[in-house]
Amino acid sequence: MNWEVVIGLETHAQLSTVSKIFSGASTAFGAAPNTHACGVDIALPGSLPVPNRGAVERAIRFGLAVSGHINRRSVFARKNYFYPDLPKGYQISQYESPIVLGGKVRIHVGDEEKTIQLTRAHLEEDAGKSLHEDFHGMSGIDLNRAGTPLLEIVSEPEMRSAAEAIAYAKALHALVRWIDICDGNMQEGSFRCDANVSVRRKGTDKLGTRCEIKNLNSFRFMERAIEYETRRQIEILEDGGVIVQETRLYDPDRDETRSMRSKEDAQDYRYFPDPDLLPLEVSEDWIASVKRSLPELPQAMRERLIKEFGLSPYEANVLTQTREMASYYEALVKSSGGLHKLAASWVMGELSAALKRASLEIGASPISSQRLAGLLKRIQDNTISGRTAKDVFEAMWNTNVEADAVISERGLRQISDTGALEKIVDGVLAANPGQVSEYRAGREKAFNFLVGQAMKASQGKANPAQINEILKRKLAA
Repeated sequence: MNWEVVIGLETHAQLSTVSKIFSGASTAFGAAPNTHACGVDIALPGSLPVPNRGAVERAIRFGLAVSGHINRRSVFARKNYFYPDLPKGYQISQYESPIVLGGKVRIHVGDEEKTIQLTRAHLEEDAGKSLHEDFHGMSGIDLNRAGTPLLEIVSEPEMRSAAEAIAYAKALHALVRWIDICDGNMQEGSFRCDANVSVRRKGTDKLGTRCEIKNLNSFRFMERAIEYETRRQIEILEDGGVIVQETRLYDPDRDETRSMRSKEDAQDYRYFPDPDLLPLEVSEDWIASVKRSLPELPQAMRERLIKEFGLSPYEANVLTQTREMASYYEALVKSSGGLHKLAASWVMGELSAALKRASLEIGASPISSQRLAGLLKRIQDNTISGRTAKDVFEAMWNTNVEADAVISERGLRQISDTGALEKIVDGVLAANPGQVSEYRAGREKAFNFLVGQAMKASQGKANPAQINEILKRKLAA
């Protein structure tokens, strides 16, 4: 293609405070309309905003986590626009002096790693919600979300494909959950993205005219929206048209973006410092205190797992996708006595597959890390084979029985006695002279057949490694 797509994301992460950013009203999701809106939220005359310390602290946590600069003095501004779900006629946000400047997020796309630079992250309040579905010829207004604390995270336009944008959004989603500033629930609107998309001829530095796709609340829809918008803009330009700067919505039913309104520029919002709010002062002691409270961050943990546990970069990346998975893995390694690679294989494989089938998060796993460690120990000491271990795992998943009890009750203990295994192999060789001849003639597949027959003769209890060794020795004789 002769075209290059340029993507920047603006992400709104709802901060995990129990009350709103400028009032004491609840942020709980799912309440009846307008029951979590107080005088400040609905802009009653004389009501004044008071900043929520918890929201500011969460913004500081994020800034430190992405190696951004925490402004010691930031300013709340009024962003003026007029919608029915914005009672004051303006949104309290930050503009010229945000709380966080810069920062970076590392992403992985396939085998490649890339660092996406951040422009800023600023605090602001959410607007209410217009309701159209339950009304005929009119709209309802629910102000429960009005004043909900948001951290808007703005990336530089450094992504060059929908895949990179999704990788960035997923990395950011994982990070805000990891540092416990946002629950990341996309269905409830706690984490949503706006994608700024433009295209330009390859080899040029000048940015094209961008269109903003609003409120993308699923990674799948985001990818499809960006891909559609990229194709739309390229087709317009190749036909000799021009791109109009505008805000667009994605329609998942038609798999297309469509125009919503013309895109405003900063001057259209007439930003000015909010006279009801003093500048926000953040002390060095406060920043130091927040820094001490941060958990080990994903990138640092990935590097440690590679260095100390001998994991591959891919394994380390998968196991640190969520803080819950990383904690489970480390607890499993500790309980199993240091079975780093085997633990990684089981968490990424059998356990993750079972959780997906059951639509469960790892924190709700029926098999705790201590119970799974008991199973891994039996694999490691050759009490059972890896294949038999999967049957034991399934039994453990459906009951509260431990691995040792399942193995004992079902008679699954692996046969490792050399004499017994030699008798099994001798019987298999005697019963299959044709396959023996084929193997000795150079047909390797015959060997796998003989292994299968030996395992079958032992009812799956034979030690596979020993069976392989004995077969090779006897066939070479």
